[in-house]
Amino acid sequence: MFYETKDHHGLPHSPFKSLIVPRPIGWISSLSADGVRNLAPFSFFNGLSDSPPMVMFACNEPSGDADRKDSPSNIEATGEFVVNMATEALTNQMNASSATVPNDVDEFELAGLTAEPSQLVKAPRVAESPAHMECTFLKRVDLPSSNPAQRNEMIIGQVIGIHIRDEVLVDGLVDVTKFRPLARLGYMQYTVVEKVFTLDRPG
Repeated sequence: MFYETKDHHGLPHSPFKSLIVPRPIGWISSLSADGVRNLAPFSFFNGLSDSPPMVMFACNEPSGDADRKDSPSNIEATGEFVVNMATEALTNQMNASSATVPNDVDEFELAGLTAEPSQLVKAPRVAESPAHMECTFLKRVDLPSSNPAQRNEMIIGQVIGIHIRDEVLVDGLVDVTKFRPLARLGYMQYTVVEKVFTLDRPG
């Protein structure tokens, strides 16, 4: 089949996100200006550079600032956030933290997770997660939107500190099969990274 994205695809659901897979999940923790903890997963997430290390996540939300999602609002207000690794063992907690709730609700408590202090930023970490990236806010990029009532924005942060549990390091390398990170597919589908192979570049 072929369809122009300006037209309807004729399928039960859009196939777009099913073709960009698997997508890592940015499980973002932040603090509001008033100190309320927030935790939310974003599947439009990835690394941008390793020198300096930078990450991004993007979200769709109502166009009015009063209805803006907590994560980007908190990050712009405080200038920092943490990316927590979402793993197979934390699937239910990750999903619980995606609920749409009032901005005074602490998603750590909602999901039954432990908030652990960070080293370089005030935003807390998910203690149950095996890896965390402490980040400072670099910039917001406003993206085009097909829906006038919905804003699209991308948040870019610089990673200034990384936590890795010793038990997921094997011979000095991160072994993802030790913690089986979650990844997002299309629709409401997820997958788990459980198989790894090495492929060297041509000389």
